Amino acid sequence: MLVSQVLAAKGGEVFTSFPSESVESVAIKLWSQRVGSLIVVGLDGDVLGIVSERDVVRVVAQGGGGGLGDPVSEIMSRDVVVASPSDTVDDMLARMTDRRVRHLPVCQDHRLVGIVSIGDLVKSKIAEAEAEAETLKAYISAG
Repeated sequence: MLVSQVLAAKGGEVFTSFPSESVESVAIKLWSQRVGSLIVVGLDGDVLGIVSERDVVRVVAQGGGGGLGDPVSEIMSRDVVVASPSDTVDDMLARMTDRRVRHLPVCQDHRLVGIVSIGDLVKSKIAEAEAEAETLKAYISAG
């Protein structure tokens, strides 16, 4: 299964932030959109980083509420691991495990086209296994 198939099933909506937005603003977006991360983009739409709920929690744990006014550029991860629509789900699961990340922006021709989470990929693997099991059951029943 390919990342493009996962995106086709879940949709390509991506929630973003600009580097100058405050950590508080990002926390509100994460909560209101019910997502675990935001892609930090430049004015041209280029992916500059990623910020997650864990990043926000770390700011509050280390500095209390005072860090909420800081720009997200100070807490975002800059070394962003990305996926391509043509990547396989298995390869992306391995990459996410190796890099210990839970979200992968999906880019095509340097353009952000979606985001997949480890949950999205695991869900697709389960669906694939269930479909294979049903096919085998039907084959066995047919004799």
